[in-house]
Amino acid sequence: MEGFSEGIYTFYTYILTNKNRTVLYTGVTNDLHRRLFEHKTKKNLSSFTAKYNVEFLVYYEKYGWIHQAIEREKEIKLMKRNIKLDLIRNSNPNMEFLNHLFE
Repeated sequence: MEGFSEGIYTFYTYILTNKNRTVLYTGVTNDLHRRLFEHKTKKNLSSFTAKYNVEFLVYYEKYGWIHQAIEREKEIKLMKRNIKLDLIRNSNPNMEFLNHLFE
């Protein structure tokens, strides 16, 4: 996972998937623990993640400035699926669920 220590706050760009690893969702947050809980409990029932049961963390990057995290989120969202999978597998070869790191 990438990490940048600039700034005094912590922001994350992250990629989630569903149980079967068939859907990828990219997001940004300042509290990954809270955000994963919101995805798991389907806080917004009409959201993409609720509709496709996307709640499993497979990749994240840490930033000290929100604009860096947002810019990276935009970059990842523009990537083709195979490039996103390469990005994930570079640090998480088996696409293991990483939610336990933020419980």
